Amino acid sequence: MSKNIIITGTSRGIGYELATQLSNEGHHVLALSRNIKPLQNNNLDNLECIACDIAIEDDLKSVQRYVEEHWKHVDIIIHNAGRLVNKAFGETTTADFLDVYKVNVFAVAELTRLLLPYLKNESHVVTVSSMGGIQGSMKFPGLAAYSSSKGAVITLSELLAEEYKEQGISFNVLALGAVQTEMLAEAFPGYEAPTTAKEMGRYIANFALTGHQFYNGKVLQVSASTP
Repeated sequence: MSKNIIITGTSRGIGYELATQLSNEGHHVLALSRNIKPLQNNNLDNLECIACDIAIEDDLKSVQRYVEEHWKHVDIIIHNAGRLVNKAFGETTTADFLDVYKVNVFAVAELTRLLLPYLKNESHVVTVSSMGGIQGSMKFPGLAAYSSSKGAVITLSELLAEEYKEQGISFNVLALGAVQTEMLAEAFPGYEAPTTAKEMGRYIANFALTGHQFYNGKVLQVSASTP
């Protein structure tokens, strides 16, 4: 049975692979990113793209309007978009922290809030976090804003799972290790990850479709390497 699936950060990397794979499987996908050309050029069936900066509240409301007009309900949200600043902590400003948190935390909260009326029993909200957000995991210099934001969104998801469990809405987090993407290159220049974006996209797609049957309020560490 086809699902109504919203994915953020779909212009490249894992988000691009997720949107491509899930639409090819026959699911109805709403892809959100500032740059929609990469996906639009593929002319995929079942795929609708909205040019959206998720750090801007009015842009998020356009997503809500689309759901209200066309879908009426949402089965899956995959919060995949991420913002990274790689800078020594002593040089990291409040503006840098806000820039990262607006995408990695505040947008996750606001988009979820706007779409709550359309989530139903067995809906699944999946947030893509990072091993850097796991307490006790190895940490790396220069990623104070990014990794702390990824820790914040883990706690947010745990809280939402508790608050909405009676409605049958599941919230889970996948804390990813190294995946060969443009963002990894920004964080660790020259490092080659053992996992491709397409491979991780397949894993996340499968988890988004089935993980709510087994998990709620959980954080799964999806990492075969360090970083």
